[in-house]
Amino acid sequence: MEVISGEDTSFVIDEVSNIIKDTIERIIGGNSYQHNKVNRWTADIVDHVLTELTKLGKPFKYIVQAVIMQKNGAGLHTASSCYWDNTTDGSCTVRWENKHLYAIVSVFGLSI
Repeated sequence: MEVISGEDTSFVIDEVSNIIKDTIERIIGGNSYQHNKVNRWTADIVDHVLTELTKLGKPFKYIVQAVIMQKNGAGLHTASSCYWDNTTDGSCTVRWENKHLYAIVSVFGLSI
């Protein structure tokens, strides 16, 4: 029977953050806001982030949410709240931007 160390089964925010940032860079990069592409971009981002998280092989259920918004001076306020075990579960939110748009991606990891 294989014993998994604590670090291998923990939600590592830096690891998740890097996955999110790399995914957004690859999918959006320097593109300008294009309304007809936003649905595809958001779907691709959540799918790819989820795929990369599951490749880590950690005992988590994941929830991935993405928002893409044009930079035009409008406001956006979001909030989330979780009732969970802070010792095993975790979350990570990345706010990414380029000249034309904002992307906000949140990941919630719930220990199995």
